[in-house]
Amino acid sequence: MLRLITGRPGPSGFGSASTAEQVTHAIDGSNLTAIVTGGASGIGMETARVLAKRNVHVIIAARNMEAANEAKQRIHKDNKAARVDVEKLDLSSIRSVKAFTDNFKALNLPLNILINNAGIMFCPFQLSEDGVEMQFATNHLGHFYLTNLLLDKMKETAKATGIQGRIVNLSSIAHICPYKEGIRFHKINDKSSYQEKLAYAQSKLANILHANELSRQLQEGGANITVNSVHPGLIMTPLMRHSALLMRTLRAFTCFLWKNVPQGAATTCYVALHPSLKGVTGKYYFDCNEHKPSKLARDEALAENLWDFSNNLVNAARKT
Repeated sequence: MLRLITGRPGPSGFGSASTAEQVTHAIDGSNLTAIVTGGASGIGMETARVLAKRNVHVIIAARNMEAANEAKQRIHKDNKAARVDVEKLDLSSIRSVKAFTDNFKALNLPLNILINNAGIMFCPFQLSEDGVEMQFATNHLGHFYLTNLLLDKMKETAKATGIQGRIVNLSSIAHICPYKEGIRFHKINDKSSYQEKLAYAQSKLANILHANELSRQLQEGGANITVNSVHPGLIMTPLMRHSALLMRTLRAFTCFLWKNVPQGAATTCYVALHPSLKGVTGKYYFDCNEHKPSKLARDEALAENLWDFSNNLVNAARKT
């Protein structure tokens, strides 16, 4: 807590006050290609901007193409040499995820880094077009399917270039307070007991479990790809549009805990690019330092069950 308040660096040399530019200083990513979901606004856009500043070829994957193109223009305004492209992606739609990956593969680009950043927060109960509770569908299931579809491309790239691939899942400290059972496999779409904050926490717990199980599988298979999850910190971004009044009130009493957007993107950029994390996988980071997530997030059996459950949901959606 003291480090969080003061910004004092941790073992990595960085802390809560570090910005994305600072943690990637002097890193050259000119031989890298990255996909950033939700890169049209907030910390996703800052992540895309800083990666592009470090010469990474960035693909902004976003639902709102107008916002994505505006983000691209803003990045180019400050960095005319930036390599930035945009592609449409609606993570709440299995059909859209498949279309995005088909379009990306048609570009015949390598893929070194996948940043699963996009998300929604505290929204009222609704179902996705595939019939899955919207926060779970968008924050977890869409990224789960996206990652699976891109894994072969990442493996091919890592093998051809010798450069280790990196997958980064954006979770949240909120993962510590989901529904009592962690993931409500049998009540994922239960409107009567739905609580938007617990459902959000459930989806963020799923992000860590997904990263951990995928990390285990890739290690077992000998793939040269790491998978880690991060908590970006408390940042006022468009993600909080469903609870803006609550968040502003909370911020008034906890102002010393909040970050600005450049600080909020720091941990993502650190885990995605910093050379000190070569070979590090299956870990959870915030403030650019490794931390231990909740007991549920470390439950290997729960992670395996979530993997099977997610596969079943995807397979069911693909048949409709």
